Amino acid sequence: MDRQPERENDELPSPVIISDRVLVNGVVTPLTLTADGELRSTESGRRKSTVAKEILSFVVEGNKVRVKTLVERRGGICCGGSGGDYARNDFVFEPLSDESRKLWSDKLHQHLDSLGRPKKLLVFVNPFGGKKSARKIFQEEVKPLFEDANIQLEIQETKYQLHAKEIVRSMDVSKYDGIVCVSGDGILVEVVNGLLERADWKTALKLPIGMVPAGSGNGMIKSLLEPVGLPCSATSATISIIRGRTRSLDVATISQGTTKFFSVLMLAWGLVADIDIESEKFRWMGGARFDIYGLQRIICLRQYYGRILFVPAPGFESYGQRASCSVDKELSGSDKALVYQGPDTKLEDLDWREMKGPFVSVWLHNVPWGAENTLAAPDAKFSDGFLDLIVMKDCPKLALLSLMTKLSDGTHVQSPYVSYLKVKAFVLEPGARIDEPDKEGIIDSDGEVLARGRKSYKCDQKALMSYDKLQISVDQGLATLFSPE
Repeated sequence: MDRQPERENDELPSPVIISDRVLVNGVVTPLTLTADGELRSTESGRRKSTVAKEILSFVVEGNKVRVKTLVERRGGICCGGSGGDYARNDFVFEPLSDESRKLWSDKLHQHLDSLGRPKKLLVFVNPFGGKKSARKIFQEEVKPLFEDANIQLEIQETKYQLHAKEIVRSMDVSKYDGIVCVSGDGILVEVVNGLLERADWKTALKLPIGMVPAGSGNGMIKSLLEPVGLPCSATSATISIIRGRTRSLDVATISQGTTKFFSVLMLAWGLVADIDIESEKFRWMGGARFDIYGLQRIICLRQYYGRILFVPAPGFESYGQRASCSVDKELSGSDKALVYQGPDTKLEDLDWREMKGPFVSVWLHNVPWGAENTLAAPDAKFSDGFLDLIVMKDCPKLALLSLMTKLSDGTHVQSPYVSYLKVKAFVLEPGARIDEPDKEGIIDSDGEVLARGRKSYKCDQKALMSYDKLQISVDQGLATLFSPE
């Protein structure tokens, strides 16, 4: 317990929950627990503290109380065991009487309970994603932290695609305080889709979902951790879940007739979709597969005929040309079924605009990061009710190569070859390649194929939708995520 307190105003101290004299390293020391969770002592005249966010749990060991803590390795702070960007720094003290020990135990219990932290979690571990390291990451990095935090776990390894979706669609949500996905982004998408296909979806969507990076993409957890300066690591992600803070997340409904898919990350058509899906043959490379195959796709660049229509967010009305748009009335939500059908927005009444192809790439994003090294949409927000649209109609290959190197810091959106705007609703009318009209493309959402056109990659495999017009609308803040802030 070596940290100086981080209170902005020492003139207004937090109310004291309990204060007593205890033994620390054999020396009688004043110890105080405050209402804001600071555990403060004075040793050898030096004031030291541990704040609530560092405390995992506590345990009574004979006459002593061990407060299990984990602190960030910042400014040279690290005492005790290793943990990458964190260090175990347990604080052990000995109350001077049985009555004092019981009082400390009761007050610590009460305070930790008041923080709203999860007590039981359903954990999905995807052993097939990325470099197939999820099982090892869970056993060595994730599970020990949850155990130290006294969180009960029900562990389910996914055995096949959509396994997680099947489970959450019928599980008893009242048994858990959250769901954790130790995987890439794919299991998160399955969980959200499964919850939205329940009759009690309004209640089910309040169950927080946590991400632990163990796949090749990891865009969602990177988007959560990076803004607060935390590394995209299993430890950072697990601690964020333990602390129990949450935030809302927009959900996009992608519709084609009566078929629906609920997206939380992105939709891509053209270059990005081709790289994402066709690079699957190199999954053993992990995230490097995107860079290597991306270079190949730029050298042999494709362009596609087609049209996009969109409803611009306020401030983006100058993009595109005014257009009329016939929308699927079912998306308006006028005929709700028991399960979620999409937002209630009356799309036919909105001010639509259009862009016509050919296109190199059309990319919609819900969160900033598409992968750990891809800041696809730097201005994207988790729950602003809009999707960020990145469009490239034409670009010389050398300029495109340069743009690809800028994906890591988001400056690609500043290129004159890129249109970057926010939209409330979107329609895609995909077409064929301009150089090979008998070949069409792939429509990709959240890393999965929505539609495969003629003579596209693995076009013989069945997809959820056909390679034809589809539309997207956004429901603001529909899902709930565990968040570091």
